Amino acid sequence: MATKKRNPMELLDDIYNIAFLMTGYKDGAYHLVYRTYLKVNYETSEKEVFKALRDSFIDCFINSKIVCIPQTSCKDMGCLGEIIIRQESDVKLTVLLSEISGLKPDAIAKVIGVRSDTIRLWLSSGRKWLFDGSLSWDGLFKPVIYAESNGET
Repeated sequence: MATKKRNPMELLDDIYNIAFLMTGYKDGAYHLVYRTYLKVNYETSEKEVFKALRDSFIDCFINSKIVCIPQTSCKDMGCLGEIIIRQESDVKLTVLLSEISGLKPDAIAKVIGVRSDTIRLWLSSGRKWLFDGSLSWDGLFKPVIYAESNGET
C-alpha cells in the first residue's frame, strides 16, 4: 500500500509539534519552524523537509549550546559534548518522527543519516528514556536520580 506523499504545507502541524517537543517552548518552536521553512519550497519532499528541521535544530539549538570547558584538552571536551548532545537530540527526533509523523525506521534513517538498525535501537531505547524521564524535552540529558531506600515500605 503506497502512502500519500505530503508537501511542506501539509507537514506544518507535524513540524510545529516536533519543534515544540524538541525545544520545549513556544518561541523556540516558532523559531525552528521559521528556520525550517526558509530552507524548503512547495516542491520539497517530505524527507527533505524533515532533514531541514533537523539541520535547523542543530544550527539554532545545539551549536549555540556547546560551551567549551577551558582546559588544555578543551577541543576534545567540546567535541565530546557536541556528540553527546547531538546524539540525544537525534534519538529524541527519531522517536518524534515515528510517533508524530508516522515515519518508518527506513525513512527516519534517511532523514538522520544513520543505518536502519541504529534507528530501531534508538526507537526502542528512546521511548524508554522519554518515559522514565532520563531523556529531557529541552535538548539536554537529565540524570535519573533514584531515591535511596531507607528500609521503610
